[in-house]
Amino acid sequence: MLNIHNLSISFGGEYLFEEISFRLSAGDRVGLIGKNGAGKSTMLKILSKEQEPDTGQIAMDKEVKIGFLKQDIDFVQGRTVLEEAYEAFVEIKKAERQIDKINAQLAERTDYESDSYNELITELSDLTQHFEIIGGYNYEGDTERVLQGLGFVREDFGRLTDTFSGGWRMRIELAKLLLQNNDILLLDEPTNHLDIESIIWLENFLKSYSGVVIIVSHDKMFLDNVTNRTIEISLGRIYDYNTYYSKYLVLRKEMREQQLATQKNQSKQIEQTEKLIEKFRAKASKASMAQSLIKKLDKIERIEVDEDDNAVMNVSFPISIQPGKVVIEADDVGKSYGEKEILKDINLLVERGSKIAFVGQNGQGKTTLAKIVIDEISHEGNLKLGHNVQIGYFAQNQSEYLDGDITVHETMINAANEKNRSKVRDMLGSFLFRGDEVDKKVKVLSGGERNRLALCKMLLEPFNVLVMDEPTNHLDIKSKNVLKEALKSFEGTLILVSHDRDFLQGLSNTVYEFKNKQIKEYLGDIDFYLEQRRVDDLRDIEKKDKQQKEVSSTKETAKQSYQDQKKLKSLNNKLSNVEAKINKLEKEIKEIDLELAINYDKTIEKPNFFDSYQAKKDLLVTLMEDWETTQGEIDQITN
Repeated sequence: MLNIHNLSISFGGEYLFEEISFRLSAGDRVGLIGKNGAGKSTMLKILSKEQEPDTGQIAMDKEVKIGFLKQDIDFVQGRTVLEEAYEAFVEIKKAERQIDKINAQLAERTDYESDSYNELITELSDLTQHFEIIGGYNYEGDTERVLQGLGFVREDFGRLTDTFSGGWRMRIELAKLLLQNNDILLLDEPTNHLDIESIIWLENFLKSYSGVVIIVSHDKMFLDNVTNRTIEISLGRIYDYNTYYSKYLVLRKEMREQQLATQKNQSKQIEQTEKLIEKFRAKASKASMAQSLIKKLDKIERIEVDEDDNAVMNVSFPISIQPGKVVIEADDVGKSYGEKEILKDINLLVERGSKIAFVGQNGQGKTTLAKIVIDEISHEGNLKLGHNVQIGYFAQNQSEYLDGDITVHETMINAANEKNRSKVRDMLGSFLFRGDEVDKKVKVLSGGERNRLALCKMLLEPFNVLVMDEPTNHLDIKSKNVLKEALKSFEGTLILVSHDRDFLQGLSNTVYEFKNKQIKEYLGDIDFYLEQRRVDDLRDIEKKDKQQKEVSSTKETAKQSYQDQKKLKSLNNKLSNVEAKINKLEKEIKEIDLELAINYDKTIEKPNFFDSYQAKKDLLVTLMEDWETTQGEIDQITN
């Protein structure tokens, strides 16, 4: 399906990757891995033809369709969620507009016997048939199913995309790609803005996907659950294994150990041969033997050991000044957005040196409370900070606040003060921005590089309380581990919002679970919390809560009064009968339209043809109205 041959690309004279080749076939679900800046996003841009390589060829079938989920997306303002999602169906929407246009023309005309009217009928018949073949009667239902799978509820469908955060707009873009029936899906960090329930749904979707999927992700569990092949970009080379991520790490380690052992043995042999050569050179009778050994040595193919890119960040979070014993105190804090209540009567006391994890499903108020703590949003109730409290805040979308049109160095200089301006280059070096890299524009950085820059910039401000909302988004696995060690060593107060169990392990001594507008305290680490909830993983909590909701919903239905149940059964029967009549009538009208298109003159000669034809159309309108009324009555009982 896709053949990559001798691909190379360089920036500033340095190769991101050089003369790499691989082939992708239907059913391949590839985890494309590597450290931040290794070239993963660049590779996706080249495969999507958004960027040209310096050298090499990409061969693919002519009809192959590629869908690309980028880290940065642009949205047209003024569309609702459904309208934006429907943009996935370019061909269907085009056919739909043409059908509507012809129907409008037919409704205005009365020259039923003219050739032009007959041509319109024929065109309408052809378009309707084409519309059905390309899925025109299914796309609305498919769209709603995918949007709900990615976390949207029906109430969101009519809202403007402008009112959603960047993370939710990314979900809409992902929904569009999944609906387009692309042959190749290129997904750059698809799970960054998804809650666990949506991640599980996406995993199931991708596992049954018949085309090629290439995923850039630093979510180990997601890669293990979805991929069947791993390609790592490291120091300009690729390492390609037909297995999932965790197994790849084991195999890669075993191969490197084998290479080291083989290289060691070869080095011993070479050393012994060189000693013999030196020994034989001294004797004239052995000179020919020495020459023979030299030739043999020249022919030996020296074993090379795969290099590992071990460059990592050097991060530490020093506290500014010692705060008072109590750093945060919240009394009856609440937050609503219009009629939607997010948090209610929250009481919280955070003491100096606490290490706290906020966990729970998206939309339960974790980020909202974090923003209340840093005084970014208004709220009900009282929240006060303790004596000498200085807060450092890393937002979930922190990198979006960076100015893309200035350089890495300018970003830091603009944020620095007289005391730390001279340390800017050293700080950038600690975050792997070295040499000419500090002169790169922010907009050309990868998502992980921007997150590293945002972390570095945060250190320019003094703090003794650190609030971090999903800080590992976009960070490669080595960088995540370095950040984790830095947070372990942090002597101040830490509040972490995260759904990453591996990252949270060892970082907190108190867990607050957000659920149903409230918080529940667990005095222990993330493992203690999971033990108390009797699950192995944060994902299992999502599944458990979903099952409980379904059980609760079933019980609630059972509690309905006998009259409601009886009425509901009657309405459902009525709805089924109306739907059956509508389907039958639509089929009859379609057959008449076809007769008109094939033999117009003969068809209209039938007795009372137009009266009968119009009566069927009028009855269809009446039945559709009846269906809407009945469905409305059902909704009133069930909601």
